[in-house]
Amino acid sequence: MQIASNDAPSATIAEPGLDSQGGTRERILDIALDLFTEQGYEKTSLREIAERLGFSKAAIYYHFASKEDILLALHLRLHQFGADALGTIDEANMSPTVWAALIGQLIGQILEHRALFVFHERNRAAVERLHRERHETEHDDLEARFREVLTNQEIALRDRVRMACAFGAIVGGLVLVGNVFSDVPSSTLGALLREAVDDLLNPRASGRP
Repeated sequence: MQIASNDAPSATIAEPGLDSQGGTRERILDIALDLFTEQGYEKTSLREIAERLGFSKAAIYYHFASKEDILLALHLRLHQFGADALGTIDEANMSPTVWAALIGQLIGQILEHRALFVFHERNRAAVERLHRERHETEHDDLEARFREVLTNQEIALRDRVRMACAFGAIVGGLVLVGNVFSDVPSSTLGALLREAVDDLLNPRASGRP
């Protein structure tokens, strides 16, 4: 993507005192993650990101050609996160018990990277537009793979509905609620979510028919 000459410096000029390696780049992404989550991607400018970091816009352009490139990099963080979970999905051997184990793994990972999921939900429209325009060859999307499993007609409909609700429980309990449970220790929140998921997937163990 071309940047107007009156707005972007040459890519060969770095901000004094900054390195071009991962450290500065990751700091930019971390600050952008906070700002995109707080006020939304569309309402956040590169100037605000630079000011929060104490940099000039030249430093941002040294690492990212545009704000859209920052959004893409954060989106790819989420894809990388989902790689482990996707690798455990075996559609030929899926059951509520296997699903419960997978959900339990996801709860721990989401709690560890919760801010990334909240960012994604807050900026879903911008991320989906970016995905269509610049990332359309990436098909191993976490939600898409889960939907594939849930359309498996070999799994009883009752079980598939409960599996869908269990996935919704962690999205609702960890992502859609924003910071509602931010004061709850991760270990406590994780245990309560696993209990809720177990109630959905194993109702007989909880004394329900």
